[in-house]
This record gives sequence, C-alpha cells and structure tokens, in this order.
Amino acid sequence: MAQSNKNCASSCANNRYLALMKGSLTVRVRYCECDPMRVVHHTVYPVWFEMGRTELLRSTGKTYREMEEAGAFLAVVRLQVSYKKPAKYDDEVRLETTMTDVGQVKIEHTYELFRGDELLCSASTTLACIDREGKVRQIPENLFTV
Repeated sequence: MAQSNKNCASSCANNRYLALMKGSLTVRVRYCECDPMRVVHHTVYPVWFEMGRTELLRSTGKTYREMEEAGAFLAVVRLQVSYKKPAKYDDEVRLETTMTDVGQVKIEHTYELFRGDELLCSASTTLACIDREGKVRQIPENLFTV
C-alpha cells in the first residue's frame, strides 16, 4: 500500500524520502518541437516533464541510469495535463517540477511551465516502480536518502 508524505514524515524516522523536492529547468523551444504555426506540439510537454524529473533526481546525487542498473525502473502510469496558453518557437520557458508524494511503489510529481510569470501549462504524473520483467517492486531504499 502506498504511503503518503504525511505518513512517511512520522513513520520513516530514518528520513528515507526527501519530501516535496522541487527543481527548476529552463528550456528554449526548438523549431522541431513546433507545429507549422510555430506552437509547441502537445506531445512535447511530457518530454519536458521527464527532463524535469530526471534533473530533480540528479540533484540528489543519483541518476536514473544507476537505478536502472540496479534493476528498478519508473514507468508513467498516469499523466494529466492542463494546457492554458501555448508555448511558441524560440520562447524561453521555465519548468518547475515538484515531487509531491512517495509511496512504497509509486512517486507523484506536479509540473508548472512558465513563460516569464505567465503559467502556460500545469500537469501531474504518477510513476510506478517496476523490475526488468515489468512487475511492481518497491522503490529502492537509498533512492532519496540524503
């Protein structure tokens, strides 16, 4: 059963997870990410979300490569996106990624994409930890330790 950050704070006295991790990533919109009207195609946003998650993990000193070499993989099992305003070719956008919940087998993130102070998109994902055969497994103990 998944464990919320609130429960983890009280029951994980060993500080297993870093609650509410946040990170920011700046991206310059490339031409190949746009449709003929120079608007970012909707399929590009999830790629940016993955970049945000990857850099958030890297900020802890860990990498997805190390996790995968240890036999743990994170699969997106839920993606929800709300497009508010379009990002366009050559815009500089800022993606803010927050890890909002960590359970025994899942991790949840939220995302906000800005152009300056203008919110362009908000989203959330749930990732499940799986093994090489695609079976659910527990998140490695040392993934988010300090």
